[in-house]
Amino acid sequence: MDLRHLGRTGLRVSRLGLGTLTWTRDTGENDASELLKTFWEAGGTLVDTADVYADGGAEYLLGRLIGGLVPRADLVIATKAGSVPDPDRRFDSSRGHLLAALDASLERLGVDHVDVWQVHAFDTATPLEETLRALDIAVSSGRARYAGVSNFCGWQLAKAATWQLAAPDTRFPLASTQMEYSLLQRGVEREVLPAARDLGVGLLPSSPLGRGVLTGKYRRGARPAGSRGASDQLAAFVAPYLDEAAGRIVDAVTIAADGLAVTPLQVALAWVRDRPGVTAPIVGARTARQLAEALSVEALNLPEEIRRALDDVSAPLHRYPDQDWSSL
Repeated sequence: MDLRHLGRTGLRVSRLGLGTLTWTRDTGENDASELLKTFWEAGGTLVDTADVYADGGAEYLLGRLIGGLVPRADLVIATKAGSVPDPDRRFDSSRGHLLAALDASLERLGVDHVDVWQVHAFDTATPLEETLRALDIAVSSGRARYAGVSNFCGWQLAKAATWQLAAPDTRFPLASTQMEYSLLQRGVEREVLPAARDLGVGLLPSSPLGRGVLTGKYRRGARPAGSRGASDQLAAFVAPYLDEAAGRIVDAVTIAADGLAVTPLQVALAWVRDRPGVTAPIVGARTARQLAEALSVEALNLPEEIRRALDDVSAPLHRYPDQDWSSL
């Protein structure tokens, strides 16, 4: 698999990442082993997790597989901290909480450092400079090699990245931002992606398949057994992307896939992988077969006319004062 630099850093990662959101909760150790082995054998390096995935279970399971199944040196481990199971405070990005969470992550993973450590979301109750100081401490202490953020809107990302760049001798530049991005969710193009590209921050798209909708499995109201859309717990997660507008985009992806003799999954994933500013979409899979289909996109380059057609059918409505509003 080809490698890309993560933002404006020297760290190179595979241009597809492996997500672990369902590990332990829905994906057991045997299936996780097959997923990680399939990913590694295909040349994948970037493995994404978080301290709240399965209440730490995903990190613990990944830690069990590192070393024995896949060499630690072959992986770029990225994890996140800052989400908390508190109904009164969804996020805690205070320095004390973040550094304690990082130490707990390292213990579960069984490693002395992670390669990329990200703040899971913006915390309005904590001064931003305090949050960023925790990232600096993590990198300077060797517990993290690079640091980034996740789910920051445009102004939040720009403020954080600029703060870090303002004192290069004592602060470490942000390497990454992780955000949802797909043909069904192009909101990051409004402000986040322009800020990231300008400030040298690499984008790691989550849900690049539109929460599974872009695979075409939900066309014409279908709810396949075992899918998120058929799950009592996850149906609401999929529902926002099952409207009429999304249906038109899925139809276009399916037509493109038929014309190229590939699958809708491959078309949708290739589209987001090759968007300007994207470093590596994070792919989740339940089985090694599903993952192998996603990894096969490495050989696919969308023809320009198909890319333009998908751009057009999925184009978000931009209004003043967003980027390129001068036509109004």
